[in-house]
Amino acid sequence: MNRLVNVYKKHEEVIIYLIVGVMTTILNLVIYYGCVFTVLNPEDKLELQIANLIAWTVGVIFAYFMNRKYVFKSKNIDIKKEATKFLSSRVVTLLMDMFIMFFTVSILRFNDKIMKIFSNILVIILNYIFSKLLVFKKDR
Repeated sequence: MNRLVNVYKKHEEVIIYLIVGVMTTILNLVIYYGCVFTVLNPEDKLELQIANLIAWTVGVIFAYFMNRKYVFKSKNIDIKKEATKFLSSRVVTLLMDMFIMFFTVSILRFNDKIMKIFSNILVIILNYIFSKLLVFKKDR
């Protein structure tokens, strides 16, 4: 039991980041499905993207506050600047995700399910790196 506690303490930030990531993903899916099962038609290309953008936006807002408080335990008083950095980094990884999906699926004709998993793994890793090194960096 002591060993488990030591492992948790050593990797607490990453473990909590992954838990928050799962919660964010669930929220994203709930919002997306809520939109497409109620007011937006997923067969309409524009409405599909609107639903996806709404879900992404809610997820990013949720992720910012959860990462700020529980993962990186930020004490930065300039929340506006910090949130802008967080949003900017998430837009970068969103665009990367969209490019990967377009290039690998639309151009190279790879399987979209496999490429989405591959892309999501890269996005998760980059989101953590951006958050740790650029957004919630600790003053040394």
